[in-house]
Amino acid sequence: MRVLVVGGGAREHALCWKLGGERGASEIVCAPGNAGIARDFRCLPADAGRPADVVALVERERIDLTVVGPEGPLTAGLVDSLGAAGHRACGPTRLAAEIESSKAFAKRLMAACGVPTARSVTCTALSDALGVLRDERFGYPVVVKADGLAAGKGVTVALDRASAETAVGEMMVDRRFGDAGSAVVIEEYLRGREASFFVLTDGVRARVLPSAEDHKRAFDGDGGPNTGGMGAFAASPLVTEAMADRILDSIVEPALRGLRGEGRPYRGFLYCGLMITDDGPKVVEFNARLGDPEAQVVLPALDEDLLPHLWNAAGGAIEPGAFRVRPDRYVGVVLASGGYPGAFETGKAIAGLDDPALRDGAQVFYAGVADRGGALVTAGGRVLTVVAGGAGFAEAREAAYAAASRISFEGMHYRRDIGVRAIG
Repeated sequence: MRVLVVGGGAREHALCWKLGGERGASEIVCAPGNAGIARDFRCLPADAGRPADVVALVERERIDLTVVGPEGPLTAGLVDSLGAAGHRACGPTRLAAEIESSKAFAKRLMAACGVPTARSVTCTALSDALGVLRDERFGYPVVVKADGLAAGKGVTVALDRASAETAVGEMMVDRRFGDAGSAVVIEEYLRGREASFFVLTDGVRARVLPSAEDHKRAFDGDGGPNTGGMGAFAASPLVTEAMADRILDSIVEPALRGLRGEGRPYRGFLYCGLMITDDGPKVVEFNARLGDPEAQVVLPALDEDLLPHLWNAAGGAIEPGAFRVRPDRYVGVVLASGGYPGAFETGKAIAGLDDPALRDGAQVFYAGVADRGGALVTAGGRVLTVVAGGAGFAEAREAAYAAASRISFEGMHYRRDIGVRAIG
């Protein structure tokens, strides 16, 4: 089977890596990919945000299955265009992907289906949003979210009214996140610990992947601004077998039923961002794809081929249950450019990638990299994810950080506490 992976980050590299080692894949192609992915897989130029470009590539390359990694192409209707042209793709349609691209829609869906989540209100006018904050409807801290896609950065946990008003102003007036901030969702602050729960679904049945926990803040101890994710570990100790059953019953299955009832059947990866509270799991957000950096620690944990299940999910006939997983634990550390998630410089030479020790129990997944004269240089905020496994989280952390220490580039920074909260 010829498989196209759409996207160009570390998540897509992890998908290529996983599928490339499976028996059913004759070739894995990535579009647009990046210079690091191109070390192992053929990468082809394509504008992933232009469905017509990807459809033309699929036909030219005689692709059997397209797997869409990031949310942007899904929101642009790539799966719709591929389906209309008669090509099989694993991922939700544009309307189904609104479960991520519109937080207001996701909140309406959850309310209609009885899915547990934070109390909230959606505001399309600045005066309404400021009124909600002034009335202290949800108390403080309070969470302010840009309604649309904001690359994982459009969320502020405001400790007081002044910081909440600043966040609303940045979103609705300054348009820090563009059109994503034309509406905001203001919601109560949930107390607990976050976990990421993933299923692969054909819209009716679901197959459960390993859970994970990510680290969104830039600095150790969960300090600094939100980022797209500075690292992750799998599986989450919070998601026991009993908890997984509860999440399926109270969250996943009602959401899938609700989407079908709205004429938006959902196929592909569904990411449930959860807060595990004293009252049970509650949804913080839904994402219409695998997480990044969670994918980089979830996919190595699978102990069976993924490709047949992707094919079946896309065709509406997935086998329900749970993926077979390895007994090991996995830790992934993101190496980021200096200044990220704010302004940062690119073009910094990356040293240590060919160190033989990196091949001993660790895997490097490439994200913001480019080729310069045959060598890799930085080309983004999140540059690499270094992943390692071990019999427990302590061993996995030790291996991941030992590998990360062999890599360097000017300004490089990374958190030193990824996975610490899983120990003990």
